[in-house]
Amino acid sequence: MNQTLDTGTILEGLSTAVFMLDNELNVQFFNPAAEMLLKISTKRIENSPFGELFLKIDDTLASELDVIVKTGHSYTQRESEFILHSGASILVDCTVSSAMNGGGLLVEIQTKDRLMRISREEQIHENQETAKILVRGLAHEIKNPLGGIRGAAQLLDAELDADKTEYTRVIIEEADRLRHLVDRMLGTNKALVLKNLNVHEILERVCSLIHAESGKKVRIIKDYDPSIPEIKGDKSQLIQAFLNIAKNALQALFSQVERGEDATITIRTRAVRQFTIGTIRNPLVVKIDVIDNGPGIAREYLQSIFYPMISGRAEGTGLGLSITQSIFTKHDGLVECESIPGHTNFIVYLPVELNK
Repeated sequence: MNQTLDTGTILEGLSTAVFMLDNELNVQFFNPAAEMLLKISTKRIENSPFGELFLKIDDTLASELDVIVKTGHSYTQRESEFILHSGASILVDCTVSSAMNGGGLLVEIQTKDRLMRISREEQIHENQETAKILVRGLAHEIKNPLGGIRGAAQLLDAELDADKTEYTRVIIEEADRLRHLVDRMLGTNKALVLKNLNVHEILERVCSLIHAESGKKVRIIKDYDPSIPEIKGDKSQLIQAFLNIAKNALQALFSQVERGEDATITIRTRAVRQFTIGTIRNPLVVKIDVIDNGPGIAREYLQSIFYPMISGRAEGTGLGLSITQSIFTKHDGLVECESIPGHTNFIVYLPVELNK
């Protein structure tokens, strides 16, 4: 059976992003995969200079485009970093060749992020499990002598006159404080109380708490997708997890609030289909972005911010984000962070159906 498909139909079915450019490097055609890659409207893509579709593309690739128009040679660049206008960084393989009709260029962009993200998730998960084992072992070693110190202080307190118990009270209070810190290091062992939840109700609760804590000095932008279905989750634990992220954003914006500058937290929800978390491909997940326009997270902290006892602030305990990740993990979800100055995004993925 002979069937003829036109070129446009074939390109529209590809998962690779394809752009057709004229000799001035303006976009003349793009397929749905290209639109999904850019996450901007069709009108902004049509007839736009290719380089303006991204916040930043590789300098070598940008210089090669003009050369290929003149020479007709092909060019391929592996694992090149592109930055989208949303601030997100993507890693791609990019191939540029002369169009078959001799006019313009064919640009093919294949994202590497998904495979690398899965590999990175596995490595991070292994590292975090190792860190948890070490922390738990250390925590138990601390709790045993701590109990003895507190008990001895209580006995001594009972033997001393009332005017001489000031120091024993300090020992007891500090022992209690350390025990509380150790308990936080160990994390919660409470089982999830699963119910059908509207994720926007959880986010609204978090927004009201952040509004109150900031004295309404931080602007909160809500960009919700009302079509998102309910998820199954533990309401109190999810509120705690999102509140930890929002408080992290609020602390990052503190200096901007003090200077009277724009301090904004944006909360966005979207539905994403066929998304892999760990080794499980989920038909539908909810994606929640919590974005702040603060100074960003230093690169040396970015890869380890979810580890226990890691904090970029002198007064931080480094436990909030570790607990946050633990909560999302128990919900079969995922939390990631992308950060450049002026744009820090904590990205949470939660499956509509728990894989348990």
